[in-house]
Amino acid sequence: MDEKDSKIEKENKETKEKKKKNHNKWQEQNNILINQNEQLKEKVLRISAEMQNMKRHFEEDKQRLIKYEGENLICSLLPIIDNFERALLLDDANLTDEVSKFLEGFKMIYASFKEIFDKLEIKEIECVGKSFDSLTMNAVLIDHIKDVDDNIVIDCMQKGYMYKDKIIRPAMVKVNNKDE
Repeated sequence: MDEKDSKIEKENKETKEKKKKNHNKWQEQNNILINQNEQLKEKVLRISAEMQNMKRHFEEDKQRLIKYEGENLICSLLPIIDNFERALLLDDANLTDEVSKFLEGFKMIYASFKEIFDKLEIKEIECVGKSFDSLTMNAVLIDHIKDVDDNIVIDCMQKGYMYKDKIIRPAMVKVNNKDE
């Protein structure tokens, strides 16, 4: 081989080495890009799942708001109902005609409130004679009656109410405890 052929062969060898290095560099870059692509796909999946969860939570919150839309107004009306019930405890027999007419009007207004409450699914919490339930009642007094079982509600100081399936005001009750 002459010098010219040797030079060409050397250049070919160098070119092959450069191509091999470039190929390895490209392969490395390709692997990096494949890894980055996989990471981005995972990130997109996580974000997509998170968006679906957020949408579901938003829908649940919206449904809950719709379901209990009148709760604040109802809670504002409960003291008024309490006052009507106190007024209705007056004895009709001992009243003058004029006061008796007012009492009759109170009874009609109270009946209207009760009718509206029924339509809105507002229910009184039944408590007197029942076992004390800390989820629906607050024990504010304790009495010691021997003839009544322990943990039985013997009096209701303030009625409790449920709005649909939610407690909006627990009942304030007196509970029996035989032990002193």
